[in-house]
Amino acid sequence: MFDFSAMNIRTLMFFVAVYDAQSFSVVARKEGVSASMISRTMQQFEEAIGQQLFYRNTRSVIPTEAARQLIEHVRAISDELERAKEALQSRATAPSGIVRINAPVFFGQRHIAPALIGLTERYPALQVELTLTDDFVDPHREATDVIFRIGTLTDSAFHARVFGNQHYHLASSPAYLQQHGVPQSPDDIRHHACLIYRGSSGPNRWLLRRGESPWVHYPLSPRLVSNNADALLTAALGGMGLVLFPDWLIGDCLKNGTLVKLLPDFDAAIRTEAQQIAALYPNARHPPLNVRAVIDYYVERFGTPPYWQVK
Repeated sequence: MFDFSAMNIRTLMFFVAVYDAQSFSVVARKEGVSASMISRTMQQFEEAIGQQLFYRNTRSVIPTEAARQLIEHVRAISDELERAKEALQSRATAPSGIVRINAPVFFGQRHIAPALIGLTERYPALQVELTLTDDFVDPHREATDVIFRIGTLTDSAFHARVFGNQHYHLASSPAYLQQHGVPQSPDDIRHHACLIYRGSSGPNRWLLRRGESPWVHYPLSPRLVSNNADALLTAALGGMGLVLFPDWLIGDCLKNGTLVKLLPDFDAAIRTEAQQIAALYPNARHPPLNVRAVIDYYVERFGTPPYWQVK
């Protein structure tokens, strides 16, 4: 019975090389080691499998019948290893295979998914799996390569490529303002119809401040509360009331005039901590090429500052 536990890949490669060259010294010169080391490795291999593989004399090393029976099996292993090596080298030069991307639902719908056609045109051998969820995703436990996340970055277990900060804007449609007037101060907000997003932690707070002053929370009596940002945005565009949304969600509306930015002298937010938009991936000494390719692509796609940002 062969004991394969003592084998390793290098031993098998040495066996093939000695079989073909019928010389320890020739293989030793090629591998940059001593002939005695090659001889000792082959002797250990013979002891491991319980068979003599070579007859040795002063002029040559002659394969035995056991070696001739074994060589085809070892060559098959060698060929598989070579194909695996070629596949890895191919991945090292051009992104290929599956890359798993996770992103928040609305951000992913607006800024990740529309750009995928450009990503796959640039890297035709890349296969993308896109998952959109607002749930927390741990890349160390989930089958995810790149996570787009919006929030405060505190976890040192991840590498992060920050695209920019998330900025909020208080806005409404021109039709609403024409009918109900323009708020002149934060205190005026309570007299207007407010459309509030409610997440898993409850309704968003509306915070405002001028310059470096402390954030002030303004209690509201909402006209509409929803966990669907699209529903709230549709209502705001239709003239139903005010919204407080991030620039990546309403930046195009502010730029084309379908929404109007309110209280431009004030900063707005839903949390006091700065919120970053970033791509996360597990700490790794050498991030996979697929991960680097995806992140670099979106860095280029988003631009600096990100294209959705509104002054």
